[in-house]
Amino acid sequence: MASIDLVGYLAATLTTAAFLPQVVQVWQSKSTKDLSLPTLLSFIAGVSMWLIYGLLVKSAPIISANAVTLVLNLVILRFKLKYG
Repeated sequence: MASIDLVGYLAATLTTAAFLPQVVQVWQSKSTKDLSLPTLLSFIAGVSMWLIYGLLVKSAPIISANAVTLVLNLVILRFKLKYG
């Protein structure tokens, strides 16, 4: 593995893991009242574009990070739509 990919995987791990506490809190509390729906939708759109970009350039760190981040944020969105 190239050292540049190692940096990419480290960055991917850190930025993706940053969403885990939010998902856990939303899951446990069933409360999303303090989360902005426009911000969440904008973030999901951006992460989706990064995922597409990663697929186009065939960058595993970008693909893996954004795929997992997208799933985590779709879970949050589901709760936001369900519990408001």
